[in-house]
Amino acid sequence: MLWPSPIARVLAIICLVLSNFSAAALNVEDLRREKNLTPPKFASYFRDFSFSFRKEVQRPDAFLAAKMGDCDDYSILAAAILREKGYTPRLISVRMPGVTHVVCYIEETRSYLDYNFRGYTVAIGSSDNVLEKIAGNVARSYGVGWSSASEFTYASGVKRLVQTVVEPSANGKTFAGIFR
Repeated sequence: MLWPSPIARVLAIICLVLSNFSAAALNVEDLRREKNLTPPKFASYFRDFSFSFRKEVQRPDAFLAAKMGDCDDYSILAAAILREKGYTPRLISVRMPGVTHVVCYIEETRSYLDYNFRGYTVAIGSSDNVLEKIAGNVARSYGVGWSSASEFTYASGVKRLVQTVVEPSANGKTFAGIFR
């Protein structure tokens, strides 16, 4: 009996592993086809993704194929897919000293998806002062204070500001603006 050489066996194993990996890779259509996709179920798909900062938002399929990206990539994808599933997502950007972080808030569950806590959703309770509550939670997770939080939309590669709040000052006043 003729056996393949050790090199041929290794190459065959590598090809098998790579073909299984590409077949198992998550893509946008998989998420769209998911019948009962809830925010926690969506989050569960991203447990093993890695962080990699990008100046620009990645195309969803590139983000999913690489299993690597940042908070913009994750939150914008979550908002798009969960909106298709009937949820009301809101993209929230929190500015803190030296960092800006984006999350996707879901009205119906009163929780948000945060790439720093991949695999989970973060509950905020009542829907009063959503931007301030999210900003406070996000800032605490970084161990810093926050300066402002903004809601924005994202379509065709363009971010559009909806509203901004700033951290309440010592006298308790908060500035809020709505831009449409």
